[in-house]
Amino acid sequence: MSTSVAVLGSTGSIGTQALDVLRAEPGRYHLVALGAASSVERLAAQAVEFRPPVVALADVSRAAELRALVPAGTEVVSGPDALASLAVEAEVVLNAVVGFAGLPVTLAALSAGRRLALANKESLIAGGPVVQRVRTTPGAEIIPVDSEHCAVHQCLRAGRESEVARLVLTASGGPFRGRSPAELARVTVDDALAHPTWRMGPKITVDSSTLMNKGLEVIEAHELFGTGYDRIDVVVHPQSVVHSMVTFDDGATLAQLSLPDMRLPIGYALAWPQRCHQAFGAIDWAELSRLDFERPDLVAFPCLGLAREAGMAGGSAPAWANAANEVAVAAFLDGRIGWSGIAAVLKSAMSEHDGTEMDSAEAVVEVDRRGRELAGRIVERSTA
Repeated sequence: MSTSVAVLGSTGSIGTQALDVLRAEPGRYHLVALGAASSVERLAAQAVEFRPPVVALADVSRAAELRALVPAGTEVVSGPDALASLAVEAEVVLNAVVGFAGLPVTLAALSAGRRLALANKESLIAGGPVVQRVRTTPGAEIIPVDSEHCAVHQCLRAGRESEVARLVLTASGGPFRGRSPAELARVTVDDALAHPTWRMGPKITVDSSTLMNKGLEVIEAHELFGTGYDRIDVVVHPQSVVHSMVTFDDGATLAQLSLPDMRLPIGYALAWPQRCHQAFGAIDWAELSRLDFERPDLVAFPCLGLAREAGMAGGSAPAWANAANEVAVAAFLDGRIGWSGIAAVLKSAMSEHDGTEMDSAEAVVEVDRRGRELAGRIVERSTA
């Protein structure tokens, strides 16, 4: 019997690669829902190909345009809650929504007791205390789609939680590995978007260039696996072949290796507890010549340390940091601040964090709103 799947955030990088996985295994899955923020033409083309019963569009103003393009029999729902409303339609929900907007999808899927294939790290980072409560819903489970956390998830299958000594997350180093702070002050948006190994959307690609992505992944690893921050390490691995490692008490370290291909962790999450039958990212061992590792440069890339500090502070600090970073990255992509300004905005915003209690989804939304407002003011001051 095939597994029902909803792909929310279907028009972005992860979403389109998820559809590649579905195409590669015909008959194993049936797609019951698609959702996007505003990409009408691409969403309509996906609906024509896969014929899901329902598609969601967050942008209400373009809903009529989408209805005119989807095939007969496909319902269109729209509005700010539309994507989350479809998170109860399938056995497996892939949350590939970009940024904090993915939080409602995460909460809806887990509250409904679904398997959540999570590619939206921000919702777990920002809403960690709230997400942890709904994870206890019978049937609810999170299978991470981030390549690093998927690697850890696979390695942990080899031992008990009590036997784990350390988690080691690998970072490619992004396009600016080895550059000095002075050199980094001159990089452009095009430079930041030229990732050497991964094909990703613009926001996560910029986060990779600042190592903020890795800092967020440290927080995510803590939330996913319950490992203390003092036992989560980051190493730079430019080949992006070792996707992360787990060291056990006896000194044994297990690693998951594959060529960079996000379809592997996507397929892993969709097929869990089985495996994808298509070999994405398979290695030709006769061709793999070297694997290099080095410590991250926290002076040139301060976002990594700032994110870890936010995680260790706990409570609303990760949500505040995530909100400030999203505003700063958007300002960089718009050309309003330089690349180095992203860390400057984040540091300034974190200095004014007020420690609001995270006792509800509404509290998470309010912290995110205030963090964004503050970061926006900091950006405006820096460009005045």
